[in-house]
Amino acid sequence: MKQLSGLDSAFVYFETATTPMHIGSLCIYDQSTAPGGVVGFKDIISFFDERLHKARAFRQRLVTVPMNLGHPYWIEDPEFDLEFHLRHIALPAPGDWRQLCILTARLLSRPLDMNRPLWEAWVIEGLNNVEGIPKNSFAIVSKIHHAAIDGISGAEIAAAVHGFSPDDEVEPPETPWTPDREPTSIEMLGRNLINDAKIPVRLGKLAYDGVQSLTRLATGLITKQIRLPGNAPRTRFNDNVSGHRVFDAVTFDLNEIKEIKASCEGATVNDVMLTICGGALRKYLASKEELPDKSLVAMAPVSIRQEDQRGDGGNLVSVLSIPIRSDIDDPLERLNAVHEESSEAKRFTFAAGPEVGMELAGFLPSTTTGLAVKAYGKLRLAEMIRPSFNTVITNVPVGKQTLYSMGSRMVAYYGLGPVFHGVGLFQSIIGYEDKISINVVSCRKMMPDPAFYCECLRESFEECRMGAREVSTDPA
Repeated sequence: MKQLSGLDSAFVYFETATTPMHIGSLCIYDQSTAPGGVVGFKDIISFFDERLHKARAFRQRLVTVPMNLGHPYWIEDPEFDLEFHLRHIALPAPGDWRQLCILTARLLSRPLDMNRPLWEAWVIEGLNNVEGIPKNSFAIVSKIHHAAIDGISGAEIAAAVHGFSPDDEVEPPETPWTPDREPTSIEMLGRNLINDAKIPVRLGKLAYDGVQSLTRLATGLITKQIRLPGNAPRTRFNDNVSGHRVFDAVTFDLNEIKEIKASCEGATVNDVMLTICGGALRKYLASKEELPDKSLVAMAPVSIRQEDQRGDGGNLVSVLSIPIRSDIDDPLERLNAVHEESSEAKRFTFAAGPEVGMELAGFLPSTTTGLAVKAYGKLRLAEMIRPSFNTVITNVPVGKQTLYSMGSRMVAYYGLGPVFHGVGLFQSIIGYEDKISINVVSCRKMMPDPAFYCECLRESFEECRMGAREVSTDPA
């Protein structure tokens, strides 16, 4: 048994019927590379069964402390049933991209069963009319609770079921898997008492790290090397979310993104993607006559996972607050401004100490946090509290090398993430092979037209690309 950290537990407490807190992916596979050119559902079950030992999250489920007197624990589920977690479905003809997006959004809207290991994988057949995708391809929509993984550990779980060749073989487990016995209430309370005894030590570490952080912050503010992040303007995305989701995605050529990056000294690929998002949101909100004068602000999660923590599950992240300069029309001016904002956000987060937020989360009161979250939604406090962010934008590395699963070549990878009251737009940036995509998840009432927003993303990209080419051909 292992107790969840405060941050991991927070994602459990945030779980409601309208705010399911899972993340995941939509992956598309060309089964023509598999033996015989066909992958059956039984083959997929066997494939996953052989690899369950490669990721602990597959067979671990939650157990709670009586009366929520402490954070939950993970146990190896004694009633684990693989076929409960693997589902099979097909698109009706013609099996196009719009149908796939609608089905993905519906699956994403459904909460996970919190009494089982917190993941599902839906195998989707019938992709016969998706542009750029071979006919007879199939997709897998994977969902796993945010309490179990962050973006980096999620990529490592994806690696458990992918390899670099169609005939990739998996090494058997070193020891047989052993399920846990269901703990009694007395045992859970006893463990909680032991953990409570460690609180003074944890408080001492938090106080020490807090003093260090405050010193760095004060020095930075006095010397004007850093500045405090500001609040975000209110938009349609800063309201209570419904239980319905939309999904869509746009894919770009990575080399063209790098050409845009070269037009701004010191800029990164991530700066370019933030700039494209800023331009797209500018266009989208302007079309609704809702564009604020002040820049929209992105919550940008960043991993603080060390090398020796690579195999750990859960969340080891900090958050950057980055204005995406939706207030600037010129694309290259926006890119330069976003680069400066991103650098400033990194300096502030380093000064604040990215680990302090993780330590503070450990002291979230388990007995009241869940009630507070539910009250936040029921009382519609998102409408009353000034927002800090308008959207989540996260960059998840997948890699340039082609991946295979079940003998099938993965031809596309799209990211899925949660929205919640007050921040109803999630955008993930996924780089795979020589492509990079922006993947959009939102509340259906906030963004009823995701295809139009994707068109705004394409227009924003094209403006950045043309601006960069003008700079590269300018003789001055």
